[in-house]
Amino acid sequence: MSKPMLKKISLYTLGAISGIALSVSVQAFAADSAKKDNLPIQSLRTMAEVYGQVKANYVTAETDEKLLENAIKGMVSGLDPHSEYMNKKGYGELQESTTGEFGGLGMEIGAEDGMIKVISPIEDTPAERAGIKSGDFIVKINNDSTRGMTTTDAVKKMRGKPGTKITLTLSRKDAGKPIVVNLTRAIIKVKSVRHHLLEQDYGYVRVSQFQERTVPSVAESIQELSKQNKQPLKGLVLDLRDDPGGLLTGAVGVSAVFLKPTDTVVSTKGRDNKPSMLLKAQAQDYTMGMGKDPLANLPTEMKTIPVTVLINSGSASASEIVAGALQDHKRAVIVGTRSFGKGSVQSVIPLSNGGAVKITTALYYTPNDRSIQAVGIVPDVEVTDKNRLFESREADLGGHIGNPLGADDVKGGVVENAQPVEKDKKKNDEDLSSRRIPNPAKDDQLRKALDLIKNPTEWKNSLGLAAKKPVEVKKSED
Repeated sequence: MSKPMLKKISLYTLGAISGIALSVSVQAFAADSAKKDNLPIQSLRTMAEVYGQVKANYVTAETDEKLLENAIKGMVSGLDPHSEYMNKKGYGELQESTTGEFGGLGMEIGAEDGMIKVISPIEDTPAERAGIKSGDFIVKINNDSTRGMTTTDAVKKMRGKPGTKITLTLSRKDAGKPIVVNLTRAIIKVKSVRHHLLEQDYGYVRVSQFQERTVPSVAESIQELSKQNKQPLKGLVLDLRDDPGGLLTGAVGVSAVFLKPTDTVVSTKGRDNKPSMLLKAQAQDYTMGMGKDPLANLPTEMKTIPVTVLINSGSASASEIVAGALQDHKRAVIVGTRSFGKGSVQSVIPLSNGGAVKITTALYYTPNDRSIQAVGIVPDVEVTDKNRLFESREADLGGHIGNPLGADDVKGGVVENAQPVEKDKKKNDEDLSSRRIPNPAKDDQLRKALDLIKNPTEWKNSLGLAAKKPVEVKKSED
């Protein structure tokens, strides 16, 4: 391409010009480039026409930089609910959020139909204490509507100085009117692992989020349970309900507690179904060169005793990787309800302008080459939560990626036969406190998980039951 043409394009791109002039330049550029790259000339022509019409006729004069940035944002956010463009400021805030401490509310959120949706509140945070539930829509943050707001912008508005107040207006499927909650921001220091001896010989480990210290914390919990029991454990319940995920290395490490080092935990495939990564239950895949193996001194019975894993629609990403790996290797019986279905990998790629794009670059696969995306993990033994009225999943999010293996998307919805219990604030606070001490007598899912590990024959017969269930095929209508 000649230098005059390049100069022309540059001037047309950066200057405040008419739609006709811009259209001519882009068409010339597209026609020249299409010979090599097969660019969609008509689409580029339409984009140039729209750009020119906005510049010439919009009610206020907008800068080229703003229009182009909005175009980039739209291009990336239109890919799927988890991809987005960040300018220099936004990227800087993302980097800070992964290293510093900030006042927040403590919940995982996503986007659905232009609204902000709660995937899962994080245990022992302002969001959970305020009664915010998985599946709630956040329709207002203070007085600002969230319609069309990105998840990044929503996080910015909800984050703030610890101790400051914020009001959220929620829409809930089973509520007749909007729910207004007043919260106080706090430093979110989640204790991601808790443990309890359910009864003699049977332990319980709860992972609420996968963080940097999750793997060593799980190891410490198991060692403490063995110490409390004064003899080797005979069974263990791993609770991943409402665990929104977190670090991939944490998922690999927690899986490695129960698997052999040679066992595959998860693999990823990128464009054209090409394998891009394979992680096993070996130290090098969960320590990533960060020091000694935190699982080196685990009790040997962890590789053989019966294990059950609790999941629900709030179990996403890393927690689904653990459940899928233990299910495929027939190392644990999965109990509860189908998980969320987030089986995609996002990569943050820095750009030359100081910003970055966060885009989906691969999909997760279980050891048996099953894709989690938009279908989740199906429990071997299904036990519903009678107090959970509504379930939300990845397939509910607008623009989500479909399952690459062709499985039908599985959406959430109203839970059949749910029997909600009306609770006042005092009762709610008591229930939140009791969750720190699991009680099988009040928790149907936990009770079933405990019964299974206490009955090795039933536990063994339940291994892999989900894979044996008949698959329902939707009949096409003529």
